[in-house]
Amino acid sequence: MRLTKANIERLALPAGVNDRIVFDAALPGFGLRLRDGGKRTWIVQYRVGTKQRRVTLGTVETLNADEALKRAKIALSTVHLGRDPQLEKAEARAQSAVTLGSIVERYLEERAAKRLKPKTLTEVTRSLREHWKPLHAIPLTKVMRVDIAGQLGRIAKERGPIAANRSRSYLSTLVAWAIAEGLADANPVVGTNKAAEEISRDRVLSDEELCLVWTCAGGGDYGAIVRLLILTGQRREEVAAMRWSELDFDKRVWRIGAERTKNGLLHEVPLPDAALELAAHGRREGRDLVFGSREGPFQGWGNAKSALDARILAKLGEKSEMKPWRLHDIRRTAATRMNELGVLPHVVEAVLNHISGHKAGVAGIYNRAIYAPEKRAALQKWADHIAALGGGR
Repeated sequence: MRLTKANIERLALPAGVNDRIVFDAALPGFGLRLRDGGKRTWIVQYRVGTKQRRVTLGTVETLNADEALKRAKIALSTVHLGRDPQLEKAEARAQSAVTLGSIVERYLEERAAKRLKPKTLTEVTRSLREHWKPLHAIPLTKVMRVDIAGQLGRIAKERGPIAANRSRSYLSTLVAWAIAEGLADANPVVGTNKAAEEISRDRVLSDEELCLVWTCAGGGDYGAIVRLLILTGQRREEVAAMRWSELDFDKRVWRIGAERTKNGLLHEVPLPDAALELAAHGRREGRDLVFGSREGPFQGWGNAKSALDARILAKLGEKSEMKPWRLHDIRRTAATRMNELGVLPHVVEAVLNHISGHKAGVAGIYNRAIYAPEKRAALQKWADHIAALGGGR
């Protein structure tokens, strides 16, 4: 019997039979499965070695007889080529279930949480969960380069080019891990463009540039933070989240708790007079954070930095311009200049709260108190140098 539209309309289950397959007379293996309840499904049946396989093509409501026959021929031709349509269908179904979103969660749990430091893990988690959320529902093997490029453009527009670059890097690392796990065969991030070329990480400001930054830093919280960065050489996030409870004005020390430092160790920063004045610039009742106006620390870095760059450009005029720089360059500059002023390397490391060289291991813990006078002398020498440049005014 040929499985034509007219013939299948006449087919019915015999009395007492719940399930029956009627095969096409012209194409062996192509059939129609009838079930109790009225459901009719096109199938292809074949053998792989000694095992019998069966693949469902679709129902008569969604697939007419001619289209079902075409699909059956394609499926059977793959069998003759040594392939297994049922296995391929199962693999395709499994791949479809492995979406980018599911891989993000697996990667964060199995890899990132065990390898990354808490702060980095927080940033990577936010990027993968939020920045790439529009692609989460797509199977990982179906995510194309054009999808990545389009989303990178949106991230750059909404969050800035550096955020887009970071998101690109985090996603590429995730896909590389997925490839190693056998979950993907190619990395669609490869070949996409960076949103911007980032500034070299070895930038050290000259004395003239440092003086410009100090002079043009402006007022308010941001100006105070920038000048404290210059005077102390500490990290941006540490200064932005400075707390009144950390400041000891009598002993002229800023104690940053272990929970707030990058290396997880308590860090004491001796403060010269200029730094103390900046830290005490305006206390708000009921608020422990020195900077910022909402619940958290100071925010709005991008706009504030752009305004600072504009003030620097206006001060320089048309004669010259300052090379691209970022706030972290101030920390590197402070370290470099203190070395040039004769501060010993291990004291500079102690000022910056670095764990390397002389401060590594148990010695670093016991030497913290020993280095306290040296740190104070180093930061005072550095503050005097800033004042000599004109920054002290």
